[in-house]
Amino acid sequence: MFTAALKAFSSNITSNYTLSQQPISTSGPWEIFDAKKRSTGKPVSVFVFDKKSLDPHSGLGRTAGSSLKRVHEEVLERLRKEASSLARLRHPNVLELVEPVEDTRNGGLMFATEQVTASLGGLLHEKDSQERAGGVGGRPSRFVVESSDGGKRRREVEIDELEIQKGLLQIAKGLEFLHESAGLVHGNLTPEAIYINTKSDWKISGLGFSSPPDNSNTASSVAPIALSEVLHHDPRLPRFVQLNVDYTSPDFVFDHNISTSADLFSLGLLIVALYNSPHTSPLQTNSSQSTYNRLLSSPSTTPSPSNQFLSSRPLPKDLMSSVLPRLLTRRPAQRLNAREFQESQYFDNILVSTIRFLDSLPAKTANEKAQFMRGLARVLSQFPKSVMEKKVLPALLEEMKDRELLALILQNVFKIIKAVPSGRRAFTDRVIPKLREVFLSGKPSSATKGVPAERDTSKEAGLMVLLENMNTIAESCSGKEFKDDILPILFVALESPTHSVVDASLRSLPNVLPVLDYATTKNDLFPVVATVFSKTNSLGIKVRGLEAFVVLCGGSSQAVDEGDDGLSGVSGGAGATSKSTSNSNHLDKYVIQEKMVPLMKAIKTKEPAVMMAALNVYRYVGQIADTEFIATEVLPTLWSMSLGPLLNLQQFRAFMDLVKSLSSSVEQTQTKKLQELSSSDSRNAKSDDFMSFGPVGGFANGANGSGDAHEGDFERLVTGRQSSSGASGTNGIADDPWASTTTASRNDKAGVPVFSWSTPPPTSPHSSNIAGSSVTNGGMAQQLPSRAPRTITPDLSSFAALTPSSGASGPSMATLPLQPTSASSSSIWSSGSPIIPQSSNPWGSQPNTTHNPSSGMSFGQTASTPSPFSIAPPPSSAPQTPFASTPTPYQHQSQPPALAGSASYSGFSIAPPPTKSGGGAPGGYDAGKKQQTGIPAATQKSGLDKYQSLL
Repeated sequence: MFTAALKAFSSNITSNYTLSQQPISTSGPWEIFDAKKRSTGKPVSVFVFDKKSLDPHSGLGRTAGSSLKRVHEEVLERLRKEASSLARLRHPNVLELVEPVEDTRNGGLMFATEQVTASLGGLLHEKDSQERAGGVGGRPSRFVVESSDGGKRRREVEIDELEIQKGLLQIAKGLEFLHESAGLVHGNLTPEAIYINTKSDWKISGLGFSSPPDNSNTASSVAPIALSEVLHHDPRLPRFVQLNVDYTSPDFVFDHNISTSADLFSLGLLIVALYNSPHTSPLQTNSSQSTYNRLLSSPSTTPSPSNQFLSSRPLPKDLMSSVLPRLLTRRPAQRLNAREFQESQYFDNILVSTIRFLDSLPAKTANEKAQFMRGLARVLSQFPKSVMEKKVLPALLEEMKDRELLALILQNVFKIIKAVPSGRRAFTDRVIPKLREVFLSGKPSSATKGVPAERDTSKEAGLMVLLENMNTIAESCSGKEFKDDILPILFVALESPTHSVVDASLRSLPNVLPVLDYATTKNDLFPVVATVFSKTNSLGIKVRGLEAFVVLCGGSSQAVDEGDDGLSGVSGGAGATSKSTSNSNHLDKYVIQEKMVPLMKAIKTKEPAVMMAALNVYRYVGQIADTEFIATEVLPTLWSMSLGPLLNLQQFRAFMDLVKSLSSSVEQTQTKKLQELSSSDSRNAKSDDFMSFGPVGGFANGANGSGDAHEGDFERLVTGRQSSSGASGTNGIADDPWASTTTASRNDKAGVPVFSWSTPPPTSPHSSNIAGSSVTNGGMAQQLPSRAPRTITPDLSSFAALTPSSGASGPSMATLPLQPTSASSSSIWSSGSPIIPQSSNPWGSQPNTTHNPSSGMSFGQTASTPSPFSIAPPPSSAPQTPFASTPTPYQHQSQPPALAGSASYSGFSIAPPPTKSGGGAPGGYDAGKKQQTGIPAATQKSGLDKYQSLL
């Protein structure tokens, strides 16, 4: 019904304000709606009167229609007078009018006032309902009302002793204004005429029956009322639009006199109603003058001290003794006036006096305000929670515009927020807007930062109080509210030129971090903290910055026991609380490694306090960072810092403990990693596999000829048995790329017989193997001579023809006789590695000489098998061997020192010539030299002489 009626309205109020769907309260003929102005969002209350509420409950005849209409018009005029009177009367204890009264399309009325929560009558009615449901002293009433934005909120309706004292004091101030300044008598002071605003202030309204007092000399625009008319009860009208006789003074009923003292009698009846149960007037007249006369004619039904003023509950002592007897008296001259009522003993206590001083605070001096703010903190705990939230807190917030009192005011504000149950709602709705207005409005001057003249010391003092209560702020805000409203204030404090403010800001981070998400911590908070840390020249701020880094890493800013490196896995001590929280808002590994650690590595100071604070940061970095990063970045830095010249023994040991712990952690991690890799590798590769290059040439079966093929060749060689391998063996001449040009000539001479006593034909020194030979030795096919009388006849078919090397200077190899050699000299059957003479061997390997007792011959044998592509080195003592290569131009050059002691050479290279020793030049080098220098050949042994030397 009400919504349909509101839609029919077309007025300034409905156009400029957004009204709630349902009324929050009802007071007399008015329905009260919450509303907000569309342009500013300012909350107001809209009073609406619907003319349909005047329709009689029973049908009336046509003859009464005209008179009823006239009565309705009088009611509308009286209600219009009520709203108009508010427009003329401006007082803190009179309801403030925001929008003047307007007529609606259906004949109703509408006006807007400051926001109110309920009328006193509605509040008492709700309290009666709760007491009936839960008994006397039932739980405090909190019922849900709908706000103008469609949301729901809970409204406090509890009335305690201080609320009553405060409210009565405010009503008395309002009456004093009406009586002395406005020259009016209220005429109908009832609970329905008193409204309670959002600050818990009691405001006077319901001035529809107001009138100037009789015999008044003060000019007034309000027309006097006719008592005979207003006292007459019209049954055709609702009772709420008529004078409430239950609260009327006997001056009106008996004396027909309008005086200011009548309002004081009504005030006395209202006081009794506040303590009565149910909360009604002690005079129940049912709107009848005759009943009123009868009640006041009997002492038992007249409120007096003898009958407890007809209250069903005990009244306060001060009211019983000194206030009510002088209010509820028959004689007007004996009653208290409004000013005397305010000075009564009933209001003489510290809490009421505090409220009174708070109401008059704007008129006090700066010194008085400062003294009041300092003392307020001591008495706040005595105030009821509702008074603190609704009365004291709003008054303090209004005074925050005074910067000199900012720090003192904020101390009391945060104490109230901690005390009241609905502190979270009060902080977000009331305190945050004021904080933004004070700390974020306006930008700092363009002058140089740090100049004392440009610093607002009062604002910085307020920041200090705010930072000290950051834990309360964090508990009273959601994450979004904190990020949008409080975090910018924290940044202002961090950028302050005052070190004490910056220090307090950094110390507040443990309370700030749990409210923020990871993105805000990383992108908004950490850069500001890092800038402060890197730019400050204060060692104290450096230490605080390092403690802040610990918090951002998920630790505690308090110092850790130096014996605990933080890596034991047992949480406790100072950091237990922070570690138990979620790590979702802490910095991740990337930010710590790439941004935080470089900042700490740039620290230049060697002060022990800074070093130990950095050590604490590295404790937590060691728990987060990668193993490789710890090994390459953290540990070297710790070693460097540990050598600081100002550290004492205990501090140095703390560094060493962390270094050892981190090193152990790195070792364990790397060991575990390698073990996992080793177990997953089925081949179990050796660690020196990279040193294996594979076989080189003819050394595929090992340097010692330990292969099966070599063992078989050796057996056939020493026993004289025919080799089973043909001329096309794998180690034959066909595999030697050096012999590719002479293969045809060798094949042509394959049938030439060769005997053991004959001079073997010369062959190319580059041949690595003879096809079909029984043993591979130095790339040549050889047979072993036997001791007489046994003679071994070699298999002539198993030897290929040898061709002389081309380009040899001097006599042909085929014409040189076979020269015998000593046992220590190089044998023609020796292996590829040269026999080392008595002097130094240029090939560096010692021969392993084997003596055959049956034949009297010695076989020089080395530990390695030559490559099929290499040329055996020349003998050390003989001037010329049958198979020696002719000297090359390289051989006539001096031996380089690098090659003199080399025992290994490439399979594709020619063995370097040996150096000259005491036993004579080895091999073909000296032989060729002697031939070239003209030494007679007769002096050289050849043929059987050389053979005999072997025996």
